[in-house]
Amino acid sequence: MVNVFPNEEKRTLELSGHVGLRSLPDQLVKRAVKQGYSFNILCVGETGIGKSTLINTLFRIIFENEEASHYDEEVKVLPRTYDLQESNVNLKLTVVHTVGFGDQINHVKSSEPILEYIDAQFKRYLEEELKIKRSLWNYHDTRIHACLYFIAPNGHSLKALDLVTMKKLDSKVNIIPVIAKADTLTRNELVNLKIKVMSELVSNGVQIYQFPTEDEAVAEINSSMNTQLPFAVIGSTENVTVGNKTVKGRMYPWGSIQVENENHCDLVKLREMLLRVNMEDLREQTHTRHYELYRRCKLEEMGFKDPTLDNQSFSLQKTYEAKRKEFIKELQHKEESMRQMFVNKVKEAEVELKEKEKELQGRFELLKTMHQEEKKNLEEKKREMEEEMNAFNRRKVAAETLMGQALQGSSQQPFKKDKDKKK
Repeated sequence: MVNVFPNEEKRTLELSGHVGLRSLPDQLVKRAVKQGYSFNILCVGETGIGKSTLINTLFRIIFENEEASHYDEEVKVLPRTYDLQESNVNLKLTVVHTVGFGDQINHVKSSEPILEYIDAQFKRYLEEELKIKRSLWNYHDTRIHACLYFIAPNGHSLKALDLVTMKKLDSKVNIIPVIAKADTLTRNELVNLKIKVMSELVSNGVQIYQFPTEDEAVAEINSSMNTQLPFAVIGSTENVTVGNKTVKGRMYPWGSIQVENENHCDLVKLREMLLRVNMEDLREQTHTRHYELYRRCKLEEMGFKDPTLDNQSFSLQKTYEAKRKEFIKELQHKEESMRQMFVNKVKEAEVELKEKEKELQGRFELLKTMHQEEKKNLEEKKREMEEEMNAFNRRKVAAETLMGQALQGSSQQPFKKDKDKKK
């Protein structure tokens, strides 16, 4: 908008009495509490690394979840939404699990379903924003507010899959790396792994979520927690008895581990940073940073733009018409290209058919010539065989005649001898 009074000075006036402005924060709090909150967590990590157990431990409740196998052919994204209540605060929690992540031999497409899901939630929110009749006040926001990335406790460094996936995710979600099953490492191994992980993240340009330090009320604790990343966590929903107390932990032959003991793991620190101190900042960062980046890119693709430096107003109608003409022109260009492609394909098919026809005709003529020659040879052989048969028949008749004469002569000779004896 154009400033009608560009040189106007703003003045701050002090009220001489109470008019009720101080109650505005209370009104906002009451409205927010009545409306409820939504918080969405994305859990990325290999199968069996303890994602579901950690979520159950964080919220001190056992969520229903199907046990995953290691034989999935592709990564599946499964969101589960739960309604939680603490005192008078209602929270709609969505936990998104990445089933089958890291189980495939080829990891090239492992992150694609995760990125597609995140973009799909941004798209849903943008579509709701662009509606003529919007209802954002009661819209169930499914955008991912925090991504807990589970790092395997191998004691060496990050895997290539972890670096590639986090690099693709850092512009879309708030990444909080955690070292899972930290009880499998010694203290020295854990310290060295944390240093290696952070060094590799920095050297590869992966931007993880940093707890904000602008607010003086939480600046000190957030600054301290930023130096503790990645958090080393242990999840357990089992009760173990330590002394006279029953706590959540794990019992081993050599002793026990208390998951809520800060000397044993960083679960309490993660819970404090994720839920008690920085939940609203995670929601705000999602909206003002990651969603705004997605929204700006999509609106620029649609042809929207901000007013220029000379304060020229932006016309949605002109943008629509320009985009429509551009789309029609592009459609016509594609149609012409497809038509030309079809004509070229037809011509190529015709040339190929003519070549095939010519080849078949040549083969036909060759076969015809061979057939005629073979027929001529057969007729010649037939004629020779007929002549041989005729000659054979003549010889046969002559032989039969001579044989008959010989038999007749031999039969008359003994008869003459008998007559002579009688005389």
